[in-house]
Amino acid sequence: MVDPAADALSPPEDWPAPPDLSLSLNGMGTFDWDLDTGLMHLDAPALGVFELEAAAYDGRPATLIARLPPTEAIRLDTLVAQALKDGSTHCGAYFRIRSHDGALRWTHTQGIIRRDETGRPRRIIGVVRDATDELAESTARREVDEERRRQTSVVESATAALAHARTVQDVIDVLKDSQGLANLGAASMVMGLLESGRIHLVADGPRTAYVPGTRYTRVDEQYPMSEVVRTLRPRFIESPEDFADSYPILWPHLDGLGITSAAYLPLIAQARPIGALGLLYSDKIGFSSEDRNVLVALGSSLGQSLQRAMLYEQEHDLAEGLQQAMLPRRIPEVPGARIAVRYRAARLGRDIGGDWYDVIPLPGGRLGAVIGDVQGHDTHAAAVMGQLRIVLRAYATEGHTPATVMARASSFLHELDTDRFATCTYVEADLATGVVQVVRAGHVDPLLVEADGTCRRLPVVGGMPLGLSAEFGRLDYPVGTLELDPGQTLLLYTDGLVELPGADLDEGLQWLTAQIRGGPRELQLLADHLCGAADERGGDDDVALLLLRRVGGHAPRTGGRLQQHVAQSDPEALTSARHMIRAAVRAWGAGARADEIELVADELITNALLHTDGGAVVTLRMLTGSRRRLRVEVEDRSSVLPRRREAGLSGVSGRGLMLVDLLAEAWGVESRGTGKCVWCEFPMAGRPGAPAPPDGTAARPTPARAAGPAWGGTPTRPPGP
Repeated sequence: MVDPAADALSPPEDWPAPPDLSLSLNGMGTFDWDLDTGLMHLDAPALGVFELEAAAYDGRPATLIARLPPTEAIRLDTLVAQALKDGSTHCGAYFRIRSHDGALRWTHTQGIIRRDETGRPRRIIGVVRDATDELAESTARREVDEERRRQTSVVESATAALAHARTVQDVIDVLKDSQGLANLGAASMVMGLLESGRIHLVADGPRTAYVPGTRYTRVDEQYPMSEVVRTLRPRFIESPEDFADSYPILWPHLDGLGITSAAYLPLIAQARPIGALGLLYSDKIGFSSEDRNVLVALGSSLGQSLQRAMLYEQEHDLAEGLQQAMLPRRIPEVPGARIAVRYRAARLGRDIGGDWYDVIPLPGGRLGAVIGDVQGHDTHAAAVMGQLRIVLRAYATEGHTPATVMARASSFLHELDTDRFATCTYVEADLATGVVQVVRAGHVDPLLVEADGTCRRLPVVGGMPLGLSAEFGRLDYPVGTLELDPGQTLLLYTDGLVELPGADLDEGLQWLTAQIRGGPRELQLLADHLCGAADERGGDDDVALLLLRRVGGHAPRTGGRLQQHVAQSDPEALTSARHMIRAAVRAWGAGARADEIELVADELITNALLHTDGGAVVTLRMLTGSRRRLRVEVEDRSSVLPRRREAGLSGVSGRGLMLVDLLAEAWGVESRGTGKCVWCEFPMAGRPGAPAPPDGTAARPTPARAAGPAWGGTPTRPPGP
């Protein structure tokens, strides 16, 4: 049903609708369901239909759903959802609710769906009444019910309910709560599963029929479930006398329960017994041939469902173990950061998917953070996830740029023997400078959370999902750059946190921001709060999330490094590179020369983009030794060495290298395999983060300098630390 979590919204001014006295006099209650807030108002007669006191009702439909048997709740939820979706203006249904004494009563509801000018449903206003007497007095209804008891439609309805059962407990719940057990007339049931030559009693009820000492019984013992498992034939006990004569050990424990007859059915799958079902009756003597046929068919359907459930649980346990083994066992403590991670399986642990997270310590005080989602919910998805996590970590620790890490991971997935693809976001953060580089492969955008709980979406230009980008030859992943201030938190998450079937993603993001704004500020508590809220909201997908908060007081380490790829014809990448340079220079203690360093780096990057066939990789390093230096490196894939030339008085170009020579303390060129690296260095005065003198003279290079006539010549200073 409509999610009631949007407490921040207010119901309409005319909500709830005023009660109608004439309806009350006719035994009808009224309700007013505001779909925006999820709140449902019930007047006093309506509360009486549900046997609820006004003080015990919190205005949420989930409270009413708890009064319905699970199969009735599913049917009613499906009916309302279909009416909201197909544009209907009315909806109504007969359904059963459970009284305080456990009996089922028929109830009828009819409502009018009010929609806005766009056709979106906003409210449902209607009536609800007790319909038990109406249906009981209906001859046609009695004939239909009697016919269903005599025909195999009982088996069909049970089979339909069992089709949704995914675990053994689901199967047990269907037997206890569906109309099948009541329609069969049984007062109680017992179920045992065959385990290592013994029968394990796994369920009994609704009326307890458990006999002490029979939780585990051998197949060769004189019990009815043991007999049907040995013989693979049903056993119908038609009277108390038959029970006492056939099973003298068991009957004394059942004599006081009012049992008059019983049917024990072998549960068989693929010609092998997997357990037994016992149906106990308190007002029935004997079984007709029709009764026996119906019960045998029920046992057959139940056996197939139990086998599917047990196979599913085995696969789930395998997938869960595989996934837990693939996820990081611990999250490292990283100076300058607080980190919280969580994983929640879909449907409270009944599904396993390919969602994952990872935290990767990198050289120079940097940190890599990954969130991803492999397509599918099975062991194969979990296996692919584990392999992707490993290769992403390997590529990141090898020192590749974020774009290269993502591109190589995509190529790896494409080369695997799988048809799965994956979405992913990779973040590389320098905790000393606060510079964060983000690469997104078909994944949802991250969120930036302020210290006061306000948050906003961070639009990041992304590439195609991993695997698909390699298949279609689109491996150029754009890199976004942002600054993370102390106290700010970056939230990475998978789409299961915000998406619901049939709901808009923007609505999910609004829900998420409201949860963050109203949640705790402590990072671990906030992670728990978001997972708990996701459980309450529902959804059928896994959830993984990673919270990265930068803390103050973290000094930059020596040997720090920042790196970014700048593709040709990508102005956004060039802007991000400038942003990275400016933030690093300020954090590393050369803020007074930020403009000069950015200008020199910009000239080197522009030369590489204009005069070579490919993009450029810009790297900033903090060098140590007798004195601290900031080194700017720009690599390209061309081996041609540029030469400095005089621009002349009227020239419009040719002054870039002259600026580099005038502003940098040292510069030069190095061969890098198939390409080259042009570098320059700037002195860094004082300790990291210390302010420079007002005029910036302490950071300026000495005037005594000489440069070689060509970049390919020997520089006057050594080209490196």
